[in-house]
Amino acid sequence: MTSIREQWNLEMALEVLKSKAIESKTWSEAAKWILLYGPPELQEIMRQASNIATNSFFPQLEPERYTESGDPCYDIEKVAEALGVTKQEALEKMAEMEYEQGIQHLFAGSETYKIQ
Repeated sequence: MTSIREQWNLEMALEVLKSKAIESKTWSEAAKWILLYGPPELQEIMRQASNIATNSFFPQLEPERYTESGDPCYDIEKVAEALGVTKQEALEKMAEMEYEQGIQHLFAGSETYKIQ
């Protein structure tokens, strides 16, 4: 199985994002690639856009804690509720994403920080 990291490169992802005739699934894959593997300055722009989208579509979700790099962490039960799935389904999906992307998405409380 080819990983998402190997399926894209920066030039391809940017071309897809510029296109007005691309289907939403392909567009979201390109955006995800930039968020995960793009240059740091583009990752930051995508993080900001992701936070705006999360706040717009899931206003009931508030970050509970933050990673060392400043990424927001949400309570998995609240995420599952917002998505209309069980906690177990949400955990399984997050674990699947970690495996496919090679990036940690699930964090123990001891790995995160509370910002006051």
